[in-house]
Amino acid sequence: MSFNIFDIAGSGMTAQRIKMDTISSNIANINTTRQPDGAKGVYIKKDVSFRTIYEDTVNRGYSNFASNSPDAEFDPRTGNMLINANIALNEGMLTGGVQVDEIYEAENGVKTVYDPSHPDADEEGYVDLPNINLVEEMVGMISASRAYEANATVAENVKTMMQSAMNI
Repeated sequence: MSFNIFDIAGSGMTAQRIKMDTISSNIANINTTRQPDGAKGVYIKKDVSFRTIYEDTVNRGYSNFASNSPDAEFDPRTGNMLINANIALNEGMLTGGVQVDEIYEAENGVKTVYDPSHPDADEEGYVDLPNINLVEEMVGMISASRAYEANATVAENVKTMMQSAMNI
């Protein structure tokens, strides 16, 4: 019996969790005008792209479902979160699903605003800020949250159907 529906739902949940983490990072840095080391530099909005998995055998280190597994690590040089997006289901054999292809910096990631009172404003009173729209980010967060919930519901429904089939 194949359990690839759990691979698909689990990989979808992992991908949506990473998308929610990326959106959270964008929202947290909505007014960031400095790099982690204190140097001048604007935070650039990050976006996530997904890739479909078809019968992919992958050697995966830690499982996201294992206790005390390293899920994310902060890189102080770049200010980015390095996320362990790997999943370990069916001993590394993932029969279908989705995975994060790339977390990339969005185009047009900087906007210039006139604010002479800002400490990082230039001589003319303009300051560079991240081009992050809070409404768009919240819509993306709700969308990712709903997709996560849908995947969790699929896994729960399949589990219930399997239990019912065993009782016949």
